Amino acid sequence: MNSQAVHPASNDVVQVSTDGHVAQVTLRRPPHNYVDPPTMERLADAFDALDRDAACRAIVLATEGKSFCAGANFGAEDGSVQRDPGPFYQHAMRLFRTGKPIVAAVHGAAVGAGVGLALVADFRVTSRDARFSVNFNRLGFHPGFGLSLTLPRLIGEQQAALLFYTGRRIDGTRAVELGLADVLVEPGEELAQAWALAQDIAVSAPLAVQSTRATLRQGLADRIEAINRQELAAQLTQFPTEDFKEGVAAMAERRLPRFVGR
Repeated sequence: MNSQAVHPASNDVVQVSTDGHVAQVTLRRPPHNYVDPPTMERLADAFDALDRDAACRAIVLATEGKSFCAGANFGAEDGSVQRDPGPFYQHAMRLFRTGKPIVAAVHGAAVGAGVGLALVADFRVTSRDARFSVNFNRLGFHPGFGLSLTLPRLIGEQQAALLFYTGRRIDGTRAVELGLADVLVEPGEELAQAWALAQDIAVSAPLAVQSTRATLRQGLADRIEAINRQELAAQLTQFPTEDFKEGVAAMAERRLPRFVGR
């Protein structure tokens, strides 16, 4: 990477910088980069701006802090995410409409919605120290963020079901073996290698790359939005349950949940 220029699309929690034909979108909510509706809106606005920027040919998605993204902020004082996840998903779904290829640099933990965010990207660069977990069922509710489609699309229905049902964590090495991530690098090299891949993409003809991407992904954003509506409907019935309250409490207390099925 050379010297990067700050892009006008930057805001209070998302910084956008450019170097040649590559832009970097950085989520800045360290240490764990929990996401909520305003954060998703700012991310989506930044991606929209880069879609309109003809100079941008590829995007690197990165975050600051210990974790890539540890999920949605269920601890928010106003309870906004679990009371009505609709606005959160409304902006999250906008990310899948981005027309430029995206490379995510995934370090540390990617949990729940953090995996959903990573799967917005076309490619993921990670290291053995990373940890991926789609732990929704362990929290007492249905997966969201379109993961019911995006995860099995990458790793197959059987492996996706295993990760969903158990909520187990896998490291970056296993993520690459499964196809959840694409490039395995040494810890600390995730961002640099994500940039290298994005710059490699940016060398190709931009109209050709974007049209090829559009063909490969034809109808994908529509299908993700449709399945996300089903996810949301299920979540809205499960957030008021005893099991959801127990799942969140167990996570906060770092213990196994004691679910009762209601």
